[in-house]
Amino acid sequence: MRATELAVVGAGPAGVSCALEAASRGVRVTLVDRGDCAGGQLVKQTHKFFGWHEKSAGTRGILIAKQLERQVASDRNITFLRGTEALGYYGDGVLLVETPEGIDRLCCKRLMVATGASERMLLFPGNDLPGVYGAGAVQTLMNVHGVRPGDSVLMIGSGNIGLIVSYQLAQAGVRVAAVVEALPTIGGYAVHASKIRRLGIPILTRHTIKEAYGEEKVEGAVIWELDDRWNGIPGTDRDLGVDVVCLATGLTPLAEILWQAGVEMSYVPELGGFVPVYDENMETTAKGVFVAGDVAGIEEASTAMAAGRLAGLCAAASLGKVPEDEFGRVHEAISRELGELRAGPTSEKILKGLSQMNAARGVKPGLGKEAGA
Repeated sequence: MRATELAVVGAGPAGVSCALEAASRGVRVTLVDRGDCAGGQLVKQTHKFFGWHEKSAGTRGILIAKQLERQVASDRNITFLRGTEALGYYGDGVLLVETPEGIDRLCCKRLMVATGASERMLLFPGNDLPGVYGAGAVQTLMNVHGVRPGDSVLMIGSGNIGLIVSYQLAQAGVRVAAVVEALPTIGGYAVHASKIRRLGIPILTRHTIKEAYGEEKVEGAVIWELDDRWNGIPGTDRDLGVDVVCLATGLTPLAEILWQAGVEMSYVPELGGFVPVYDENMETTAKGVFVAGDVAGIEEASTAMAAGRLAGLCAAASLGKVPEDEFGRVHEAISRELGELRAGPTSEKILKGLSQMNAARGVKPGLGKEAGA
């Protein structure tokens, strides 16, 4: 059995930030990820970050991922188990993992879960045809493996992911027939929408896919307009000759290990679905189990990094590694940073979700600290 003070499941922005923060305070950390490198979703993000320059704004995600990989590799307090998947966590502090060599047990004093999120799929006729992808899969094909998914794409969803991937497809020489959005307004940043509109890509709000068709793969798709009750309007069908349907319809937290560990969960639509109930220290209702990143609620990578650092600080403090006065000062600084990251108009939904999650743990809105803030 391996032994460690802190096991971190997930080497994305939140998990790595947690591991680095805890390791900097003398905690022995074991980082677990089924991938071969650190960075998570950043390894396929070729676009530049927004926000503060001191928080990686203006830097492409793939470069941030490489920086995180170098930091992990150079930290003697971090052991990185690559190609390793967490199978379950048990009350006696044992994390069951599957390494390339087989099943192993990791005895840990604290556990941090940063497993991220999975893409939501849509139900429509033909959604099981080859050529129907999630946006993350399209990014992996293009930006990691250098493979174009097809020649012509219908993008479903106008959030930031849908808009960014549409632009990346166009850069790769793929025709984007249209971006359709069921809501009456575009979900992503105006700067992303403007970039693809300048390329002549139409964004159709109040529209969705009706069906995809083809014999052995996608050969076309039909879209139609929606009424105020989200029903398709007869006679508004448009047939598009595409060979790829790309779904960018949102994310949902990958929280299976938290369910299995007995963590109290709450359904918060604004945060992506079922999320763990956690306190201002990022600790869940299962003592010694911390969370950060998309598994705790769908947000931006910059927020995930700050929340990961907060979880790493609090995990280290719970192990007696942080002086009390220093803990209070750093905790307040990171919490303030999280509040500033969530201060924009696009964060209203997140703040509403955090308030609802606070209510689930018995904290009245406006009293005490916001969860994770």
